[in-house]
Amino acid sequence: MQHFEKVVRGKLVLKNRLVDGEIGITNEKIASIATDGEKLQGDAILDFGKAYVFPGFIDEHVHCFSNPEEGFVPTSAAAAVGGVTTFFDMPYDRPHPINSVDLFKDKVKRMEGQTYVDICLWGTIAKQNGTDQILPLAEAGAVAFKMSTFETDPFRFPRIPDPEILKAMKLVKKSGLVAAFHSENDDIIFSMIDDYKKAAKVYPRAHMETRPPVTETSAVLKLLEFAFWTGVHLHIVHVSHPRTIELIKQFQKQGVKVTCETCYPYLLLDVHDLEKFGPKSKMNPPVRYPEDVKRMWDHLEKGDIDFISSDHSPWGLEQKDIGNDNIFKAASGLPGVEIIAPLMFDSGVASGRLTPVEFAHLMSTHPAEIFNVPNKGLIAEGYDADFAVIDPEQVTEIDKDKLHSKIKLTPFHGKKCRGKVISTIVRGTVVYNGDELIGQKGYGKFVAGAAAKSSVTQ
Repeated sequence: MQHFEKVVRGKLVLKNRLVDGEIGITNEKIASIATDGEKLQGDAILDFGKAYVFPGFIDEHVHCFSNPEEGFVPTSAAAAVGGVTTFFDMPYDRPHPINSVDLFKDKVKRMEGQTYVDICLWGTIAKQNGTDQILPLAEAGAVAFKMSTFETDPFRFPRIPDPEILKAMKLVKKSGLVAAFHSENDDIIFSMIDDYKKAAKVYPRAHMETRPPVTETSAVLKLLEFAFWTGVHLHIVHVSHPRTIELIKQFQKQGVKVTCETCYPYLLLDVHDLEKFGPKSKMNPPVRYPEDVKRMWDHLEKGDIDFISSDHSPWGLEQKDIGNDNIFKAASGLPGVEIIAPLMFDSGVASGRLTPVEFAHLMSTHPAEIFNVPNKGLIAEGYDADFAVIDPEQVTEIDKDKLHSKIKLTPFHGKKCRGKVISTIVRGTVVYNGDELIGQKGYGKFVAGAAAKSSVTQ
């Protein structure tokens, strides 16, 4: 009988079924899966009983360096505790966005020795004359390209003009990667914010009121039409409103290759939470009305949304608290890479809205498939031995003061979630045991994108 370095036992969440079984691990890979009662032999046995063994969760929307005080170490520690075995770090770093191949390569070097889990890196482009970096970035290992129709900052997080978007889409298509967009109409938004400020309407709800659904859907509609003419694979990030999903479905029927994600706050918060928590619930796009949240869940359950991300944004308390008396002054974004899995397991699987298999697709399989990440996203032979183990009988109580991120705030502070991550395993190595982080800083590695040249370390 074959002998393995490690054997994992539990309720295995495979691609199309849930089954009691065992996984044999050798050389960081899944070498065998037994589902017929066979007992595998291993140097070490991890028996999780009736707990769910999911493929390691993948969060493709994380901002390590929007706040330079955060970085790879706290974010990857938070990821490990949350069952996230791979995350994609966004390119909008301070002080300089990752819009050139030199900056990209430098970021890969800076990652060495700094991370507990595996990481892919996004690339982006400068506001003008930046598209010449797309193919070099792809060859250097960028997993995808992120751009925006909304200007957060003209240098770090710019609105890309339409002619540049069209050029970029054609080049991203040539690379074979995905063109993803933050989709908001900033002409309308900035005009409305200006009007609200002049009228001294700076209460928390004003954040949503100055970003009505049309500011999202009008931007998405433009991008869908651009994708129709360029043939690029378009991905819409952080969808906040069901109308966006309906537009995407229409263009999919026309042959446009377009996928989308939503974030956990758009499924778990609404405008009343913005009123209650103020800056703690401020993000872009904003949380919506309760009826919109219900329709987002309807789309999620029907399979119209490809996956769920955190949009982890670790702003410091001072950048949030400044908006307590004027919501427009507060930074937008919430931490989330550590809490997305327990929150979504509680609201999805434990509530009966999602099966464990559907949850695995939303949290792992689909992001790996859409971005063509090698050997990630499934429990299958030959894949990396990445697992997130959740015990449905235990409870996770979210405590802002225990978050591993630098930011110690969340509107979910004190919430008790049914289900607890009791083990996070990255390429066969336990990095979190349910009680404490036990992985070695630096064990995580850079995972190059699908267009990388063979000389790039995978």
